[in-house]
Amino acid sequence: MNKPPSRRKEAAPPASGEPKPATNSAKKDPSSHENPASATITVTAVEVLELTPEEQSDRLNLERRVERAFLEAGQALMELRDKRLYRSTHRTFEEYCRDRFNYSRDAAYLKISATVVYENLQKFLPTNGRQIPMPTNERQLRFLAKAELEPAVQADVWQQAVEQAGNKIPSGRIVKDVVDRIRERTKVPNPHHVGEICVLLPKDNPDLRGKAGYWGVVSHVGEYSCTVQTWDGDYTVKIEHLKSLELLDEDCQFMQQLCVRLQQLHQVASRDSSVDWLLQGLGKQAKPYLSSLQSKLLATVEREYKIDWKQHK
Repeated sequence: MNKPPSRRKEAAPPASGEPKPATNSAKKDPSSHENPASATITVTAVEVLELTPEEQSDRLNLERRVERAFLEAGQALMELRDKRLYRSTHRTFEEYCRDRFNYSRDAAYLKISATVVYENLQKFLPTNGRQIPMPTNERQLRFLAKAELEPAVQADVWQQAVEQAGNKIPSGRIVKDVVDRIRERTKVPNPHHVGEICVLLPKDNPDLRGKAGYWGVVSHVGEYSCTVQTWDGDYTVKIEHLKSLELLDEDCQFMQQLCVRLQQLHQVASRDSSVDWLLQGLGKQAKPYLSSLQSKLLATVEREYKIDWKQHK
């Protein structure tokens, strides 16, 4: 009996998702290998670090604008104060700064004082070809401004601070260290004494603005400063802001009594405006006497407000 022909099972074609069996790499066509001579090389672009002359100029101008930003602010504040451009909306410069810029009194005057110091540095720093870094904010000049040194000494302090900082812009702490060293080295005894009559010299002290020519009685002597009683209040100032009248003891006693009389009148809240004219005039007349008319006017005003200054002698 003949056997039926055997049926071979035909292999199904692989599904599209199934991987195809790997072929023998030894049987690959040699021509399929890449030719090293024709390989593509990817090159990463590198930014050119050199600046063009125009870019160098732009950088320098922008750096100077950043450095001078606080300087321009201080100069603007100084002009606003000196020209009283705030007067249409505010009674005082301090109130104006607080409302307009949210600056405290100390912050506003620090910017102004730092500007003055910066301008002194520009004038007195040596220009022998060596570029000395300049301040970039008022905090770096805080202690230099408060020390109230002569402009040439301020420049010396800044130069030493730059050297201490490795020829970079020094921090405020470094500047303070140099200021302290110089003040200790140049320390001189306070030449004033209690009871002495001195004239105020405002210079660049914002607290004494408008007080030029005021005379007062020294009531306290500190290491570097004095407290002086004037007709409109007490002021604690550095010794460089005082000039002694070098009066005799009896003349000092007369001025001390006159100061008491003027202070009592100034304390009268309901005084007439004409009294202020008298106070300001006598408060700047740094002489140990009154004319006959001045004496009569002062006595008349005291009687008007029932003030007996002799009770306070």
